[in-house]
Amino acid sequence: MPFDEFTIEQIAGDMLPNVTATQKVATGFHRNTQFNEEGGVDKDETYFEVLVDRVNTTGTVWLATTLGCTQCHNHKYDPFTQKDYYQMLAFFNNDSKRIKHYDDTSTKYLEPEIDLPSPDQEKKRNELTARIEDLEKRLDTQTPELEQEQTAWERSIRQASDEWQTLIPSRLASAGGARLAADSTGAILASGENAQRETYNVEAKLRLARLTGLRIEALPDESLPRGGPGRDIYGNFVISSVDVEVAPAKSPAEWEKLEFKRAHVDDGRRRRGGRVLWMIDASREDKRLPRQLVLEPKHAVPLDDESLVRVTIVQNSEFAGQSLGHFRISVTASEDPPRIVKVTAKLRPVLEADPAKRTPEQAKELSAYFRGMAVSLGTTRDRLQELQNELNALGIPTALTMNEQPGSERPYDFIRIRGAFANKGEKVYANIPSALPPLAPDCPPNRLGLARWLVSRSNPLTARVTVNRFWEQYFGHGIVETSEDFGTQGERPVNPELLDWLATEFMDRGWSMKAIHRLIVTSAAYRQTSQVSPQLLRLDPYNRLTGRGPRFRMEAEMIRDSALAASGLLNPRIGGPSLFPPQPPGIWDVPNSEEKWVESKGEDRARRSIYTFIRRSAPYPALLNFDATSREFCTVRRTRTNTPLQALTTLNDPAFFEMAQALAERMLREGGETDRSRVEYGFRLVTARFPKPGDADRILSWRDRKREYFAAHADEALKVAGNRDDSVSRAPWTMLANVLLNLDEAITKE
Repeated sequence: MPFDEFTIEQIAGDMLPNVTATQKVATGFHRNTQFNEEGGVDKDETYFEVLVDRVNTTGTVWLATTLGCTQCHNHKYDPFTQKDYYQMLAFFNNDSKRIKHYDDTSTKYLEPEIDLPSPDQEKKRNELTARIEDLEKRLDTQTPELEQEQTAWERSIRQASDEWQTLIPSRLASAGGARLAADSTGAILASGENAQRETYNVEAKLRLARLTGLRIEALPDESLPRGGPGRDIYGNFVISSVDVEVAPAKSPAEWEKLEFKRAHVDDGRRRRGGRVLWMIDASREDKRLPRQLVLEPKHAVPLDDESLVRVTIVQNSEFAGQSLGHFRISVTASEDPPRIVKVTAKLRPVLEADPAKRTPEQAKELSAYFRGMAVSLGTTRDRLQELQNELNALGIPTALTMNEQPGSERPYDFIRIRGAFANKGEKVYANIPSALPPLAPDCPPNRLGLARWLVSRSNPLTARVTVNRFWEQYFGHGIVETSEDFGTQGERPVNPELLDWLATEFMDRGWSMKAIHRLIVTSAAYRQTSQVSPQLLRLDPYNRLTGRGPRFRMEAEMIRDSALAASGLLNPRIGGPSLFPPQPPGIWDVPNSEEKWVESKGEDRARRSIYTFIRRSAPYPALLNFDATSREFCTVRRTRTNTPLQALTTLNDPAFFEMAQALAERMLREGGETDRSRVEYGFRLVTARFPKPGDADRILSWRDRKREYFAAHADEALKVAGNRDDSVSRAPWTMLANVLLNLDEAITKE
């Protein structure tokens, strides 16, 4: 694909006519920004930071400018103003997004994703979707028979309320110091101290012959934060566990703890296991409605006259003060205790109202809820769930994309005074920085217009920046040393005429990357020897004038891939899921995180390094030691350092040692019949040359010393060569391969 088409699809592939899924996926380039999902962040400010990243990345990759400096003020050195910056930002400020709510104070924008099914997956999905829609239509159709069934169901729910007996507390206690007071209806209100960890104890007399269920009602109250029912600043609460004990009236000290088989709620969230039994979340619109938790014992509990009950409510939230503020406890001898919660708190007022007085919307919502549990529709619901499970099991991958909002208005934003998100200044519309050639009349003022402008002949800067980066990849440095900054604070080109000629050739050859790469590698400059005379070294120590061939250490990914290729392990598969190669244990062991590094298995673990999963807070260490970046920000030129960690990586890293074992196997299998031929073969695989006279002898002499060592230390041989019968004979070759992969030539391009 020509570079101009590549650029357009990366920036605005979603806006092309007759757009394909591949072109949409290309726009995922600008979706790889950091995104703050912490509770309480401002969604608009977070999205603004995303836009800032997209502007800065575009300015760096295609224009080699420090445009990011103008986010807060006019550029001190280059001809860019703060207005230019926000005009560029406006190009990206028209992406469609939707809002996801977490609670009253935490929301975020969600940008688009698309499904990418294979042809077989697409066919199967269409079949399942059609069958699901047919079943959903049946579930959404109200029939006379269903109306009769619903009437009977409503009657049974209303009758269930009369089957519960409210407890009038005889004793109230709080472990955290709260004041608990009960009114004449048995409702308990908490006030005073609000500890992070709290336990309530409620004792009362029972007037039932048996106990089949216990109910806790969470009740709103104006005295609580945001009306309750919880006591934290948002009115939330968390119940960790509930213990219930009963005792005969004649023997009040003989408490018997009840065992429950299940819990039922009419709202909130419940999780089986873990530390949370019931919680209320402030994000719900109906948070201030009464909610109920019903506990069902394993067996009906027989009681005598005026038995005692003690209810212990444990509330150990990880957040401060999330305890119940207003609640009531009741018990029942009903045959079906959960029936009381078979309608949500939001719909309970609708159900209890006169059917003739319900609004059409209320009647429709209640009927839809009933059909979700109607006995006569049970088979249909079960089949629907089976089909939905089949659909989910297809495992259709998704991709992040951009998606321009429809509409004709020119994208705009506001200058942010001193770069402060909340401090808006002048309204500006999408446009090119004034110091650069303007948009052509036929270029729309949107992302597609920006993309086309970047690769237009009226803007040769993109071609210059790109060929300079190609040159840097082959020679270790660009014609402009600071490939990320072509401004006045960057280095001047050592050969501006060459840079302009290459840029012109690039455009004249249809932006063909293959053509420009071929031009560079077949040039006399690239095909020179890297050997240098003392005089040339004195005149041009860093080879900026290209007086000799390049010699520099390869980038991190190339070092690993080169070792994989030499060992014979490299899997050339293109695409696929992320790669998790071996890494030292403990890298991902961080507090409050359940994520684990699960190593890829089989051939997948030997795929190219470009597919390695990168976690910005804990990047893959073998790559990081060779100056790979954390991917937090766009980096077009990596620093090149030399540290002892690099040698230790190629010697001791689990992945590199695995490659050494494979290289040893390959040398023995393919290297010929003699030890010398095997050494020469392995040396050539790693360095792309034959060993110099005497090198093979020194290597073999070292191998012989290792052979003697492992003959005397068979347990060490098992660690090196693996658990195999011939580990003593294989271990010296593994160590030899390990040394070869640690040579300077193994990690150097020359």
